[in-house]
Amino acid sequence: MDAKAGAQERFDQSRDKIIALSHRIHANPEIGFEEEQAARWLAETLTDAGFSVETGICDLPTAFIARAGSGPLHIGLCAEYDSLPGIGHACGHNIIAAASVGAGIAAAKIADEVGLTVSVIGTPAEEVCDAGGKILLLERGAFEGMHAAMMVHPAPKDVVEFPIIAASMFEVCYHGKEAHASAFPERGINAADALTVAQTAIGLLRQHIRSTDRIHGMITKGGDAPNIVPAHTVAKYIVRANTLGDLDEIKQKVVRCFEAGALATGSKLEIHGGEKPYAEMLHDPDMAAAYRRNAEALGRVFPTVDTSLKRAAGSTDMGNVSLAMPAIHPAIGIDSLPAVNHQPEFTAHCVTEAADKAIIDGALSLAWTAVDMATDAAVRERLLDRIMKVE
Repeated sequence: MDAKAGAQERFDQSRDKIIALSHRIHANPEIGFEEEQAARWLAETLTDAGFSVETGICDLPTAFIARAGSGPLHIGLCAEYDSLPGIGHACGHNIIAAASVGAGIAAAKIADEVGLTVSVIGTPAEEVCDAGGKILLLERGAFEGMHAAMMVHPAPKDVVEFPIIAASMFEVCYHGKEAHASAFPERGINAADALTVAQTAIGLLRQHIRSTDRIHGMITKGGDAPNIVPAHTVAKYIVRANTLGDLDEIKQKVVRCFEAGALATGSKLEIHGGEKPYAEMLHDPDMAAAYRRNAEALGRVFPTVDTSLKRAAGSTDMGNVSLAMPAIHPAIGIDSLPAVNHQPEFTAHCVTEAADKAIIDGALSLAWTAVDMATDAAVRERLLDRIMKVE
């Protein structure tokens, strides 16, 4: 039996358990850094499969690492499992987690045979968009010694090199002064007006930004009562651009818009967060080509060049991983259209028959790609020369 057949045989033995794990995580959504149940269930599944598992790694209670095999080529499989507030697993992280665990279990079967060490890394809080789990794990050494990393992400359709751009999320706070809104308005400093000025400035800025830039956010506190001049207002904003370099430029412009709000109203401005942005994704071409071949062997069909996909760009801390080591982050289709990611309708699609098929195909495609990386002499040598080190 060849290595890929052996990996598939091992996955098939766990398939029903892996799919049930996806459904269980989906039914119990937990937001970033609070994924206690999901992290425990994933760790237990890997322990039962014979992995050496360490939980709570890098001072992150809901992170873990599970390892199998002892070969020289060390491959990481990233599992995400946080949900979105209010709409649950509307980005399908239950599918991501199950596919990565399934791929790890499949690859572990033949790891020593082909010269692999396989690690499944539990990476919490991808959705926070600032200092996400993978960034903290990178900084704290969880990826040290690995040569490459992979994962698959559910989407309406399959894409090998999904467009992923840089992003920074930060919180804006204005501090003004309360006053009776009718009797003594002149004695107040309106922090809500500061946000209005800033949002107007951002709206006008949009005609002078690149078509690939993004600016979006929400007000999380607008005041306390309509008859009190709002003294404290808060908003959360995300700024995105093609690269970290472009991101710094557009973010500076957006920050000046918030400064304008403070200047116009006399409010005091505070900005928190944004120091650990998400990076753009660099898809490794050899790994991407291998993934495509393996996914197509399972019947997956990839669209021809689609210019609309360049506009449909997201952001993830997997981008930061890709700047540190060769990596891929393909999208795997779950036949959800017209529903798309971050809609409640997409949440419902993440436990359908198509979603379960995505887990199976995603796990096998990743496992087989790991085999190809280990058995292609040129790729293997290239990866072995680029081991991840913590500075």
